[in-house]
Amino acid sequence: KPHHILSKFYIMDFAKMKLKEDLNPMLLLLFHLMVWIYTVITFLPSYLLSWVSRPDGNFYGSEEERAKRAKARSVLGQPEGPYRAVSSMKKLVTSLHPGVDTLDKMFEYAAMRFPHRDCLGTREVISEEDERQSNGKVFKKVILGEYRWLSYKDTLTAASHLGSGLAALGQRPKTNIAIFCETRAEWIIAAQACFTYNFPLVTIYSTLGGPAIAHGLNETQVTHIITSRELLETRLKAILTDVPRLQHIIVVDNAPTAWPGYPRGISIHNMAAVQKLGARHENATRERKTPLPSDIAVIMYTSGSTGIPKGVMISHSNIIAGITGMAERIPNLCEEDTYIGYLPLAHVLELSAELVCVSHGCRIGYSSPQTLADQSTKIKKGSKGDTSMLQPTLMAAVPEIMDRIYKNVMTKVEEMNCVQRTLFILAYNYKLEQLAKGYSTPLCDRLVFRKVRSLLGGRTRVLLSGGAPLSAATQRFMNVCFCCPVGQGYGLTETCGAGTISELWDYSTGRVGGPLVCCEIKLKDWVEGGYHSTDKPYPRGEILIGGPNVTMGYYKKDAKNQEDFFVDENGQRWFSTGDIGEFQEDGCLKIIDRKKDLVKLQAGEYVSLGKVEAMLKNCPLIDNICAYANSDETYVIGFVVPNQKHLLALVDQYGIRGSWEELCNSKAVEELVLRVITEAALAAQLERFEIPRKIRLSPEPWTPETGLVTDAFKLKRKELKTHYQDDIERMYGGK
Repeated sequence: KPHHILSKFYIMDFAKMKLKEDLNPMLLLLFHLMVWIYTVITFLPSYLLSWVSRPDGNFYGSEEERAKRAKARSVLGQPEGPYRAVSSMKKLVTSLHPGVDTLDKMFEYAAMRFPHRDCLGTREVISEEDERQSNGKVFKKVILGEYRWLSYKDTLTAASHLGSGLAALGQRPKTNIAIFCETRAEWIIAAQACFTYNFPLVTIYSTLGGPAIAHGLNETQVTHIITSRELLETRLKAILTDVPRLQHIIVVDNAPTAWPGYPRGISIHNMAAVQKLGARHENATRERKTPLPSDIAVIMYTSGSTGIPKGVMISHSNIIAGITGMAERIPNLCEEDTYIGYLPLAHVLELSAELVCVSHGCRIGYSSPQTLADQSTKIKKGSKGDTSMLQPTLMAAVPEIMDRIYKNVMTKVEEMNCVQRTLFILAYNYKLEQLAKGYSTPLCDRLVFRKVRSLLGGRTRVLLSGGAPLSAATQRFMNVCFCCPVGQGYGLTETCGAGTISELWDYSTGRVGGPLVCCEIKLKDWVEGGYHSTDKPYPRGEILIGGPNVTMGYYKKDAKNQEDFFVDENGQRWFSTGDIGEFQEDGCLKIIDRKKDLVKLQAGEYVSLGKVEAMLKNCPLIDNICAYANSDETYVIGFVVPNQKHLLALVDQYGIRGSWEELCNSKAVEELVLRVITEAALAAQLERFEIPRKIRLSPEPWTPETGLVTDAFKLKRKELKTHYQDDIERMYGGK
């Protein structure tokens, strides 16, 4: 059978998440004997330690018992809600500290409390070189040194000088300014400068195409933009003639002072020069117009999974409320924590996470997906990646990155010798059982999982996941192998990234936790999809989020604002998410569908494309998948990015030869993969009509650079449909 290539121990038991045990009975007996002896010796101390270490001081033995504890309740007792966190039933929380109601005050408060503590850290680049691969491709490799740190006091001074320098260059309060830059310390310094001087900050993804970038800059009528040398030369330069209002470009790098070949009327400045200008006495002492809580802090352009990106207007009070809600879910958050920043700061998840850290005096070390770990693509073999050097305690990740780590580690397990593999599988399954009972496993953590844990630096105590649903298998894997809880959250740009975050000791999967203390959530019946608040056993419907974190709406999109936002009789703003959820008896939310992902087949069956994709991504043979269905047809089809290692092993079993492109274009290989996918789908209990009947294999991965996924790695369905139009016609019998 073709699925055997996925190896007996690797296929996950979907019901229990255990790895298959196909093991030597003597090894099995020996392991269980050791565990029994260890359990007897350590039972009482570990029981007492578990009791003491609970965040709320209570001990809830099994996962089942803990799950029954209410995290949220319906305020009115109605099944549709609104639901609030049990600690904010009477009043939603709007700020972390009394009187700290704008982002400039928040940073000043942090700098006053932690003036000399490390704030923003950047690694030195020691050397860069081109490395030729066996296939002829050339990869850039870097050797990086230590982290160099700016203190809170120095960061505040740098931001203040930049803000007064921008004012000296003609930037006015309440007039938009854009930032188009990779995630780095200068991004936060620039943002803080804008917050301090009340310049609304327009954030644009660095991976958007030229027309989308020009659209954002023109719509917001910016005259000043902050960018990096690389993005200026590779992205911005080509569209400058399409953005006629632009006058000043501030480059954050220590780049050259002369910039030949740029249109007349555009001045290019180094950030250091603008800061020097701002530090002059006449500029530094000029009175600044401080923002009000209701003023716009950020106009954040979404990555646009559907059509043209929309600018979301976020006020100072919106962000303060959002980060207040998030901070409450991270136990013992304090100035001793270290956060690693590598996701796009133009995304609400990363910006909110970093502002949560700043508000608590944590230090933020910067990284990138290409330099994150020792094995990352840009790190020269033998030198250290950023997690090894920084050893962060806090980290945010999108499911795409977690899925990648999960598959890489499991591939390594597959390559272990028999004894190592046996030990790993036994330890994995044993730890799963202990987690379900609410116990820790210090021996397994030290002996078996320490090496896996060191991939993220070895000190990670909280992993926050957001941006898309995290599969149960990946979440369990992170809990077990990285020895830390995964807080799965749910929020949108339109709600400042805030909505729900699961409590960190809640190890149940597939749920996103209860509402944060800054907002409330209710369910609205969606009759067409068959979801009602009266459904049994749990109320279901479209998720509506209300509270001080709900943003001011879309920039210059009045019709869309009236469609998606509304104000209730109490003056509270609400956002209609388009996602379908159900509230479980303990007040936790589960995302079960999405309005836009629902397609009705010709025979009348409804297919949730997102659900099909989430189930099938657990298959080791699949790196990424987009399910597609046409309402005029009777079946689902799929576009698949296969996992190279597993596909090569599969075709080798059948004696099929060829280059990677030839294999992905082969009809025979398509059929083999389809058989594996069908088996995985049936194991995941998908309905027959939900299982893709035909597929197209993609030799190229989908990255934000290809334009087929967003920066948060969400599928861009419209672009994928256009890209695979010929294949859609072929798979539906057109040609």
